[in-house]
Amino acid sequence: MARHRGGVLEKEDKRKLNKENFRKLYSIFSYILPHKWTFLLGLVVLAISSTMLMAFPFLSGKIVDVATGESFYFIDSVNTVAIILISILVAQSLFSFLRVYLFARVSEQSMGDLRYDLYQKMISLPFAFFDKNRTGELMSRVSNDVSTLQGTFTTTLAELIRQIITLVVGIVMILVLAQKLTLFMLATFPVVILAAMFFGRRIRKLSKATQDELAKTNVIVEETLQSISSVKSFTSELFELARYKKTLNNSIDLAIKGSIYRGAFFSFIILALFGSIVAIMWYGANLVQSEDMMPGELVSFVLITIFIGGSIAGLGDLIGQVQKAIGSSERILEILGEDSEQEISELKELTPVKGDIHYKNVEFSYPTRTDVTVLKNLSLRIEAGKKIALVGHSGAGKSTIAQLLMKFYTPQEGHIAIDGKNINDFELQALRQNIGIVPQEVILFGGTIMENISYGKPTASVEEIREAARKANALQFIEEFPEGLDTVVGERGVKLSGGQRQRIAIARAILKDPSILILDEATSSLDAESEHLVQQALETLMLGRTTIIIAHRLATIRQVDTIFVLKSGEIVESGSHEELLAYENGVYSNLVRLQLEPTENSY
Repeated sequence: MARHRGGVLEKEDKRKLNKENFRKLYSIFSYILPHKWTFLLGLVVLAISSTMLMAFPFLSGKIVDVATGESFYFIDSVNTVAIILISILVAQSLFSFLRVYLFARVSEQSMGDLRYDLYQKMISLPFAFFDKNRTGELMSRVSNDVSTLQGTFTTTLAELIRQIITLVVGIVMILVLAQKLTLFMLATFPVVILAAMFFGRRIRKLSKATQDELAKTNVIVEETLQSISSVKSFTSELFELARYKKTLNNSIDLAIKGSIYRGAFFSFIILALFGSIVAIMWYGANLVQSEDMMPGELVSFVLITIFIGGSIAGLGDLIGQVQKAIGSSERILEILGEDSEQEISELKELTPVKGDIHYKNVEFSYPTRTDVTVLKNLSLRIEAGKKIALVGHSGAGKSTIAQLLMKFYTPQEGHIAIDGKNINDFELQALRQNIGIVPQEVILFGGTIMENISYGKPTASVEEIREAARKANALQFIEEFPEGLDTVVGERGVKLSGGQRQRIAIARAILKDPSILILDEATSSLDAESEHLVQQALETLMLGRTTIIIAHRLATIRQVDTIFVLKSGEIVESGSHEELLAYENGVYSNLVRLQLEPTENSY
């Protein structure tokens, strides 16, 4: 079966049952070890209940023998056999309850530990990992893959053990009951099993192909609905319908072909199954007639055989579940085996830095684009407490400079120092505690305004949060809400305007009180009134801090100490606004003209 993750068509993952893959599953199984005694008790209960279950068909046959006048040890009454059967059923129900409870308890606790470790590992991984992996796929590993494993440890494993016990105990019982009839029955098995394997393999192949085609049709529907404006504007409705119809017809053809095999398979199973039962009953009746077997033994034999057949039929699906669990464990182990950028620990007391920054001969390419050099032998000095701006066309490397400072990535050549100390020698959390960032696009968490502001300092008091909001020009609009600081902002902050979100982000940065501040043009997408309020808040925030402004709108950076102009990963100009404007043919002056001078086609 195919699955659709994040726009990517993915086949259902089943792994071969070999030593290497079982080792991967065992690595996940190690999460059960802290709960081993509960798990072992569950196994004991499972073994007892599965063995007791096989007494039911055996005694069902004996009730026939007792009814015909035969005695079985001390049992010579039909009522006695019935009471024993009811007692077994009551005990069986109690053991079944215990088995389900114990396995569920172990599974919930162990998979909870796994989910926690997986989440902890994910948030400790470097940015390069998230560049290479889609968010939807990572979410699937936390939810779908862990859920698959949880189902395996809760139900599949117990059922697999139960079916194996049923199979082994059942075969031993029928061998003891009637060896001749058992050998006769086993002689018919190979033909049925080989035919079932042939049909089963062919049906699975066609079923998978059908699901793949259906998944393709779903992709077409998703793409069409996501881009419905483009479809309609280009009048491509007929094209999309033809594309959908072609894929749909392919899936229909495959489904019909698969139904032919399924029909033939069901017909064969009915013929083989009931034919085998008729043959066993015929041979058993001859044994009863020749007094080599009692009637009750024949009834027990048939019932036990049905139990064995059910176990064999169930094993196929259970083995498939184990194969999927191995695939899930492999994907989870891939993440758990990644190298973390840091070990997550309790935050220590902040040790402030002065904020003197020095980039020296930095060369950098993103891990996902190693063929493109983003920064080329870049050297840059920012004195503590100074405000500088980085300007240049998109792709010039402005944001990369900020990302390297926060150690989201590591340069291939050169180094970056703060207060004369290589940032690689800083403890990662200590480094990032000293740096605050106000991004261009603010994405808030879905909780309250208070929770979002206090993200900059989780231990802050309500008064500290209110003071940070006041300095960020946010307190006025916050107090206009009926719930004030307890107002829920909605997913990603959708209940607030762009200017309000920006001021919440500024308040968060003020509360954090960093020595170094990064502003990724926080006013570029705001209206004039919001921009004025945000700019006032930014002026408060920048006081006494080393500030790096990533500038897109050049009118907002005239008052900085130094402007660095980037082009193709290199600093080509630097100076104040007035100094750079003096170069009439310079890159900066050209950018200013492009932004400030109206074009002939403006309207």
